[in-house]
Amino acid sequence: MQNKKLIHTPEGVRDIYGEEFRRKLFVEGELKEIIGSYGYEDMQTPVFEFFDIFSGNIGTIPSKELYKFFDKEGNTLALRPDFTPSIARATAKYFADQRMPLRFCYVGSTFNNTSDYQGRLKESTEIGAELIGDGSVDADVEILMMIIDSMLKIGLKEFQISIGNLEFFKGLCTEYGIDEDNELLLKQMINDKNYFGTQDVLDTLKLKEEVKGIISRMPDMFGGRNVLTEAGGYVSNIRSINAIKRLEEIYDILSFKGYEKYVSFDLGMLSKYNYYTGIIFRAYTYGSGDAIVKGGRYDNLLSEFGKDCAAIGFCIQVDQLMSVLERQKIEINVPAAEGILIVYDDDKRAGAFKKASELRNEGKRVIMMNEDHFHKAETDKYADENGLMLIRI
Repeated sequence: MQNKKLIHTPEGVRDIYGEEFRRKLFVEGELKEIIGSYGYEDMQTPVFEFFDIFSGNIGTIPSKELYKFFDKEGNTLALRPDFTPSIARATAKYFADQRMPLRFCYVGSTFNNTSDYQGRLKESTEIGAELIGDGSVDADVEILMMIIDSMLKIGLKEFQISIGNLEFFKGLCTEYGIDEDNELLLKQMINDKNYFGTQDVLDTLKLKEEVKGIISRMPDMFGGRNVLTEAGGYVSNIRSINAIKRLEEIYDILSFKGYEKYVSFDLGMLSKYNYYTGIIFRAYTYGSGDAIVKGGRYDNLLSEFGKDCAAIGFCIQVDQLMSVLERQKIEINVPAAEGILIVYDDDKRAGAFKKASELRNEGKRVIMMNEDHFHKAETDKYADENGLMLIRI
């Protein structure tokens, strides 16, 4: 008796094939073309790494959300939950003495063992880029411009990149002496827009009411350029002030190309990834409840692997993006895969194989069918349904 379980996939993963897969590959190719035009080179890292690469010290997702297993030597391994730590490790290993900026891009699967979101895939495809060794505002803008160009390339017109800066929040915590444990609690509450949770943490701290008021307003500090002016009026420490100035400069530079219309600001965006250090961002569009692009600056991460340098990057959530394109009814014009169907019988086999070889050497896509095994009506129908030119030998 057939075991029906064998033909099904586990929860959170799925098969992709046929026209859907062709569309996905085409979109990936379009995105890679844009990233490549900015001078980024491909890097491939292993799908699993030593567990420590994604541990709490590095600052990725909680251990319980990782897929963990053991090798025969007893080492704990993990499927990658995101690419950034792997790219950082590889860069530190192979480019330890490189002083000039490095530009890498990637495409592949990430794995998150979480059931927080109904319907969210546990294996998802990401395309991303990392700019390593450049801590300037120009590097920030390059990454954001690349995201905007990528979204426009695949046909999205209505999208927004929401940008925050962790330095604004960290400046407040330093200025008012908030310890590390409470800083982490506040960070989580503010990032989740949990107003009551934020107030509960603040109520345990010995802070002036004015200070509590500033921090409690952070979840609402989002909007256009005016929100930066407003937030700047609340702070006096140089770290937070410089964070605001950096965001204003990003806006001004993006304005050179008319891209400022695609960005907004959210000073309450603080991220669950603890390796982020400066600007962070997420891109949204209608038809998706989650971000289709995520990223930020992680200037301290590479030092965990022995290379002290600044870095910034982003990843495009390809599966989310494909759903958005479908919901927004944006056509993906995949070039027709022209092909030829050669039909023959046993007596004509030698001539059929010779003809197929000639056509393949010319770069043609050739499918062969022996009509002694398939009826003429079947081969005719197959050629018609698959857009194949039919040749009978």
